[in-house]
Amino acid sequence: MHNSRETTTAWLYLTPAMLVLLVAGLIPIAFVGFYSLHDTFGGNVFVWVGSQWFSDVLGSVEFYRAIARSLGFSILVLSVQIPLGIIIALRMPGSGWLTTFYIVLLAIPMLTPTIVVGYLWKAMIQPETGLLYQSLSGIGLTPDMNSPLWTWAVLLLMDTWHWTGLVILLCYARLRTIPDAYYQAAAIDSASRWSVFRHIQLPRLKLVLAIALLLRFMDSFTLYTEPYVITRGGPGVSTTFLSHELVQTGLIQFDLGKAGAMAVIYFVIVMLVSAVFYRLMMPAGENKGIL
Repeated sequence: MHNSRETTTAWLYLTPAMLVLLVAGLIPIAFVGFYSLHDTFGGNVFVWVGSQWFSDVLGSVEFYRAIARSLGFSILVLSVQIPLGIIIALRMPGSGWLTTFYIVLLAIPMLTPTIVVGYLWKAMIQPETGLLYQSLSGIGLTPDMNSPLWTWAVLLLMDTWHWTGLVILLCYARLRTIPDAYYQAAAIDSASRWSVFRHIQLPRLKLVLAIALLLRFMDSFTLYTEPYVITRGGPGVSTTFLSHELVQTGLIQFDLGKAGAMAVIYFVIVMLVSAVFYRLMMPAGENKGIL
């Protein structure tokens, strides 16, 4: 009886959030799904076309290339930011004013609007005046934004500066919850630093790492504003990600049916890959109901 009352109370507290999600999430998704199954003409006239737009999207070579670029960027981001975040979190001091200073410093990039981040890094790579350009030139490197290699490197640096703090703070918060008794026992056994990390710290970081992986994958895979501001999808189409293809199709070409089908496929990819990440990271007994 007591558990039933607690469950009812919990759902009551969740009701406002669920209503917001319904209005902000499900209703727009329903409209997108409607557009993906219809062709539209002037005067809001919609004609049922079934799966035609999905066939067109899935038969497009450019669509698969855009997916490959988006997935490649996400994999690159995760392979850099997750290990870097763990290393920095392990080396942060446990308490004191210096810890507070580091936390504030790490939070500043995350609080910066995406469009501001884009223009900030665009200014930093400007020849003659850009701080990053001048710094790299001083060590014999000359950034060339007409080179796909350099554009990807700049986007990676930008995203790492913007979001690695999230991984650091998640890992740091979890590490602070490990009792000192574990470290004392490891010291008595003369355990190496690697053994402490492998057997004490890493198992307790699995949940926050799963959260960090999910958040960083979803954000990096749907990235749009910063690359558009910095590279406009260039040089050529080397940084034209799936998000750019979607905006180009829906807002510029005003092809709502094809854009709707692309958005639905985009959504399904994000959900499936996120669910796979979650299942791989979480213990078997903790991921029931996810898939």
